[in-house]
Amino acid sequence: MYAVVKTGGKQYRVAKDDIIKIEKLPGEAGEAVTLNEVLMIGDGADVTIGAPFVDGASVAGEIVEQTRGPKIIVFKKRRRQNYRRKKGHRQMLTVVKITDILTNGAKPAKKAAAKKPAKAEAAAPEAAPAFKDDVSLIGGVGPKLKEKLEGYGVTSLKQIAAMTEDDVAKMDEALELHGRATRDEWVEQAKELVAGKPPRAKADRDNA
Repeated sequence: MYAVVKTGGKQYRVAKDDIIKIEKLPGEAGEAVTLNEVLMIGDGADVTIGAPFVDGASVAGEIVEQTRGPKIIVFKKRRRQNYRRKKGHRQMLTVVKITDILTNGAKPAKKAAAKKPAKAEAAAPEAAPAFKDDVSLIGGVGPKLKEKLEGYGVTSLKQIAAMTEDDVAKMDEALELHGRATRDEWVEQAKELVAGKPPRAKADRDNA
């Protein structure tokens, strides 16, 4: 069985276990997604065409990863006007694995809940506070800068903590940070946060 679905203004022919790259959908890796705009369903010689969509049909999938497409260059020039503009762009994409093609209003099967571990006889020590992976915890990174980092593909403190000097330099040039990442020690701050230390700004306030 196969289906033709519409998402992000484009059409895709899919079958179970296919992996496709589509316009970005909200969600993290491992989350389930449902594509409801099914234009056609085929099963051998039987073909059902929607008007425009097939009633009660949907395609279930699972997000594999959030990624970006290849870089393209947009260049504009006007002759004899001293006008040139050059910009780069990488489209945000979502990699989805098709898990099922559903008809007649059927709903995707829910994942089985993970079994709870058996209670330990002795009381477990108090758990450490959960690690919050948010790049805005780095000193000087506000909402606008966080949005620019996400557009560049940096959404995790662990990504920044693993950066080399060359990686930081490339990011600085692409986002026009003017040396801010090095000056404010983003990599060092990210490593401290990943290790469970409080944000520097908060620690400075506590020590004041």
